[in-house]
Amino acid sequence: MSIQPVDVVYTAVATAENGRDGRVATDDGTLDVVVNPPKEQGGSGAGTNPEQLFAAGYSACFQGALGVVARQAKADVSGSRVTAHVGIGKTPVGGFGLKVEISASIPNVDAATAEDLVEKAHQVCPYSQATRGNIEVTLTVA
Repeated sequence: MSIQPVDVVYTAVATAENGRDGRVATDDGTLDVVVNPPKEQGGSGAGTNPEQLFAAGYSACFQGALGVVARQAKADVSGSRVTAHVGIGKTPVGGFGLKVEISASIPNVDAATAEDLVEKAHQVCPYSQATRGNIEVTLTVA
């Protein structure tokens, strides 16, 4: 089942040149970075890479979703941090695939509440919805 937004309120636009060994920039110029494969993939590692950009976007989006569910639950998530680990590797059927670990630290709530909030954030986060059923996503609470 595809989850589609009913009323799109914002569309981000970015353009890549030369793929994984070039440059990517947004249409408004707020992001303009050199991309290079990491050393682990035989690249120079001099720039960022798509996995780092995905990890940055996913962690920021998940943190936002955590704030939404925390407000609904009247839970204090101030001082919380969300880290996304995005791995890339070859798949058994050929090509490459991703896997993600989302780790959240929520210091102002007990462990059970933190786990509940993280699970609920995973249900509403647009990145989580987009990846669900497509890549392995593991949730941990630190």
